Amino acid sequence: SSHIFSLNAARELREARVALATMFGIQAPDRIAFTLNATWAANIALKGLLKAGDHVICGSMEHNALARPLRSLERRGVIVTKVSSSPSTGLDPDAVRAAIRPSTRLVGTCHASNVSGAISPIAEIGTLCREHGISFLVDAAQTAGGIPVDVEAMRIDLLVFPGHKGLLGPMGTGGLYIAPSVRLDTIIEGGTGSESRSLEQPEVMPDRFESGTPNTPGIAGLAAGARYLLDRGVAVIERIESEHSRRLIDGLAQIPGVVVYGPPPDSPRASVITITIDGVDPADAAAILEASFGIAARGGLHCAPDAHQELGTLERGALRLSPGVFTSDEELEACIRALASIAGQASP
Repeated sequence: SSHIFSLNAARELREARVALATMFGIQAPDRIAFTLNATWAANIALKGLLKAGDHVICGSMEHNALARPLRSLERRGVIVTKVSSSPSTGLDPDAVRAAIRPSTRLVGTCHASNVSGAISPIAEIGTLCREHGISFLVDAAQTAGGIPVDVEAMRIDLLVFPGHKGLLGPMGTGGLYIAPSVRLDTIIEGGTGSESRSLEQPEVMPDRFESGTPNTPGIAGLAAGARYLLDRGVAVIERIESEHSRRLIDGLAQIPGVVVYGPPPDSPRASVITITIDGVDPADAAAILEASFGIAARGGLHCAPDAHQELGTLERGALRLSPGVFTSDEELEACIRALASIAGQASP
């Protein structure tokens, strides 16, 4: 529509695209399509690109947002190779290089593990993919807004991101960046408000992947979060969250019975700390933290069974803590004391 309310809504969407493009080093904001979340974006990318006979390489610690669509695509004739990912350093570029075949169409991986926090060498893998003419998909669910991402410098062709995590937007928002060199088939078609005489889905971005009424209020909230991040600086937020993680890990390391997984102290990591406590089920630990201490944590497998397989925690899962930019020093100390209390009560 062309009435004032519709134009105002379109302006909100445009401002969100511009803010996100600025953050991610995207030259053309219209190459960003808004989605319901990162999982939706990953499905659009994977199922729009890969066909029977195509070969795709992924890591051994992927979230189910990648792992499950790839498993579904295997049943349709896509060949999937999982290569080694380290709980400390992420996806190994040498393992990717060794797995490349003439039919390799895509390499897809998370920027950082949502379980161990390990950060993969994205720029190195992106350069490798570019040298071989292979598309490169990055799941930035754990890094967008908290660790700098530049699609040009990192040679990322498809960037998947949620709005509700580090980008500080509402739930039910996310997006997919599609490089101009990549053409995806659609998995959803419908009204776009453009080329309405045709029954064919438009080719133009972002309309091609934004059928139906958009979540304008949610995307406006996402834009507000993105503007805040740009004003404060993603690199500044990265330093703050890295310091929070270091303090939390240092405190947890002093508690008998607590095992901290992921990169060693003072090594780069996303703001994700995963632990186990001897004698305490992770789900029970999460429940006690909330009920007795008012601390929100997540116990279980975190939608990433492959990652827990690598950590050796698949049977019972683990407890994940995620300090953010707004977490205070007092809250970090309270969390350490709470976990020390839980571990102390479990010890013989």
